[in-house]
Amino acid sequence: MLIPRQKTPNLTVPTLNGTTFDLSTDKAENFTLVTFYRGLHCPICANYLKELERLTPEFEQRGVKTIALSSDGQERTQAMADKIEAKNLRFGYDLSLSVAKEWGLFISTSRGTTSIGIEEPALFSEPGVFLVRPDQTLYYASVQTMPFIRPAFKEMVGAIDFIMANDYPGRGEYTGEVIEIE
Repeated sequence: MLIPRQKTPNLTVPTLNGTTFDLSTDKAENFTLVTFYRGLHCPICANYLKELERLTPEFEQRGVKTIALSSDGQERTQAMADKIEAKNLRFGYDLSLSVAKEWGLFISTSRGTTSIGIEEPALFSEPGVFLVRPDQTLYYASVQTMPFIRPAFKEMVGAIDFIMANDYPGRGEYTGEVIEIE
């Protein structure tokens, strides 16, 4: 399990802009917002990523870099970027499922062709959203077992304003014994 205020697993993937994304050297001013999505086959992901694309400039104003990642290959990832008309959002591809598991993502098996007529990969990761500090420590994590009900990026923009104004620490860091009080 990933723990806030502790180092995240390494994360290195190729990107559609021809560079390699490496979380350890990304060095956002305040955070890197890492958004794992299911893949091209997921219509909910497309709508979700459209919102992230729209808000990426607002995140950038707050010193937050954004990236969307999946286990899809370059061709399917490019199709998703084209579908959402990405101009600001970075896209990484070829996420290894073993790395997805290190990040605590759930892995699903294919159910065949989706409602939008695109074949699901044999295995793929479910969604996850993470805010990672420049020193690669985890600040925030949300992991889903389903494509539904994800964190709202607009609310996250406001939360980042609060975090920065109040030097609010990452929460959920306690890993000691829990003693029940009766």
